[in-house]
Amino acid sequence: MKRSAIIVAGGTGTRMNSNIPKQFLLLDGCPLLLHCLNAFNKASEETDIVVVLPEAFIEEWERICSNFKNNIRHKVVPGGDTRFQSVKNALPLIMDDGFVAVHDGVRPLVTYQFINHCYDSASRMGNAVPVIPVSDSIRSVIGSESKPEDRRRFRIVQTPQVFMAKNLKKAYEQKFEIAFTDDASVVECTGEKIHLVEGMPGNLKITDPIDLRIAESLIPKNH
Repeated sequence: MKRSAIIVAGGTGTRMNSNIPKQFLLLDGCPLLLHCLNAFNKASEETDIVVVLPEAFIEEWERICSNFKNNIRHKVVPGGDTRFQSVKNALPLIMDDGFVAVHDGVRPLVTYQFINHCYDSASRMGNAVPVIPVSDSIRSVIGSESKPEDRRRFRIVQTPQVFMAKNLKKAYEQKFEIAFTDDASVVECTGEKIHLVEGMPGNLKITDPIDLRIAESLIPKNH
């Protein structure tokens, strides 16, 4: 099975109160993005990897790779104003055959075993979108009103999300819609059924400073 991967790290991370993009922040002495790259390479050294970065920070990434002696083969493309556009910018570098995973570059605790689980699941079902149950009580809010919802009906969506490359490329020929919050929502809009698979509880997305502190406590268990 031919494997490709798009690691999306096109944001600047303003909520982290840092003057550098959050994907370059250190976790256990290694940049978050490099943790992701290492995991995909460990899953399979044959994976064709494309990293999406803010254009202004591509040179900084090259310096980081040099400083950390990173020799993992990958290509880099500039991101867009939206995640949709960032993924779309990477797709021309992806071969039409096989399966492509799209992963958030700020989910550094992803393991190579979980990556393989997602690829293998997609090879059986056509695509694979990892999810975990909602553990907290939730309410829906409309204007000034709110009401409780049955949390058993909902799931938290993670990455990597894996699709047949040709199907993902076709999906991204659509015009952007505000409802496109992830790759599954883009693909689903073409009529393809989305297949959910069991997610990874420790697959944390680093969004706020507290997330980084939580990740620091978890990383010895995952690496």
